Amino acid sequence: MENKFKISFAVILILAIIGCQNIDKKEKESVQKEIALFQMEFGKGKTQNESLGVELNTKKFNNWNDVVERAGNIVCNDSIPKITLTTDNEIKTIYFSNSCLEEGAIRLIKLKNVIGICNNKIRKNNENDIPLDRLESVLKKDIENNGEKSELSESPEKLMICIQFDDKNEFENLPNILKQLTATYYRITNRTDLKILLVDENYFSPPSMPKAKI
Repeated sequence: MENKFKISFAVILILAIIGCQNIDKKEKESVQKEIALFQMEFGKGKTQNESLGVELNTKKFNNWNDVVERAGNIVCNDSIPKITLTTDNEIKTIYFSNSCLEEGAIRLIKLKNVIGICNNKIRKNNENDIPLDRLESVLKKDIENNGEKSELSESPEKLMICIQFDDKNEFENLPNILKQLTATYYRITNRTDLKILLVDENYFSPPSMPKAKI
């Protein structure tokens, strides 16, 4: 009788351990799924190593030009400027497509492939004050154009979003713009390959010609 009791107890104990392990495994899988669902990266190339990302803390800067200069310096040091946005249910990491440009460097950019966001207003071609609540319609026109209309983007892959603030203008709204921009782009395309550049007012100006030697 005593042996039967010991065997029954051992069986119950083993079943309890197996049950706990299964519960623990399911909880871990659930957590992993939540992490995979709510962690998103935008703008990172397939060949880019995320360890090269350098956080761009805009709160450390007093004016927008310093933010843009810092982004350029990060790239010139063979790294990638990024901003990480965290909310209660998601983590978004946005990698910027800024390049290392020396003074006077030539920028070969077709304006039809650019959507500008300046001081919380959208710029496209000759329209400079499009409200941000029209972002989805503006993005969709360029993304779906595929070279049909000459004034719009040639292809989704060539589309660039250039964000700019005046020095006199507060840039505290940058995180909100990035959240809206990434969410809208993902909703339209179900992709994360969005190219975003942080630029100053001189970015699209032609480089000054070197003075002739006399």
